[in-house]
Amino acid sequence: MSLAKFSSMLHGSERVVFLGGAGVSTESGIPDFRSQVGLFKTRDEQACSLERLLSHSFFIRYPDEFYKFYKSKMIHLKAKPNRAHLALAKLEEQGKVKAIITQNIDGLHQAAGSKNVLELHGSIHRNYCMDCREEYTIEAVINSEVLVPLCSNCNGIIRPDVTLYEEPLNSEAMQRASEHIRDADMLIIGGTSLLVNPAASLVSLYNGDRLVIINQSPTPYDDKANIVINDSLGRILESAVSKASVVS
Repeated sequence: MSLAKFSSMLHGSERVVFLGGAGVSTESGIPDFRSQVGLFKTRDEQACSLERLLSHSFFIRYPDEFYKFYKSKMIHLKAKPNRAHLALAKLEEQGKVKAIITQNIDGLHQAAGSKNVLELHGSIHRNYCMDCREEYTIEAVINSEVLVPLCSNCNGIIRPDVTLYEEPLNSEAMQRASEHIRDADMLIIGGTSLLVNPAASLVSLYNGDRLVIINQSPTPYDDKANIVINDSLGRILESAVSKASVVS
């Protein structure tokens, strides 16, 4: 019943915005660390939380430990877009989805063909020298002869263009995301627990009556949604797009 209602709602919308989190990419084999214990050992056998390992202060003080974890756990270049990514790309191609707002850094939305993607937390595919700002690809980081990649121009440390803990989100991306949500006639939220701000606070900017939450577990915003579906995001989006296409 919820899927049929969702499909009908999707078919009748013209300015759809999608807000997604880590759960969008789990079906591509990229783990959601928040659903795990979240404790990892550094080289000196000290236990560190995910928040500590991926914080600005930890990166500045221990760049080698940061990159040891980052390269082994945060980069998944073999991952491919799943059904959710492909369905959203198709909806954008059809002119329904006006923006995809993602908290992920994997670039899979773009790999699926989506164009208007707002990356609130940056991307592993963009990297730059902290001293001279020279830009580098993810391949340059991975293929570096040393653990901490260094700039070929000035020997400065190269860092990923991702938002670390203790750092503010990209203000331009947040501004554009806010504008799109305010203008949306339908807001689909998928693969996120909606527990982390300021990304979660974007939900309150939506003033329409077509708020849909698709997540495996409950969220704090379920009581505000018009439709709540606790199921596979990929399956639901793929089915809804297929039904909407048949109707049209």
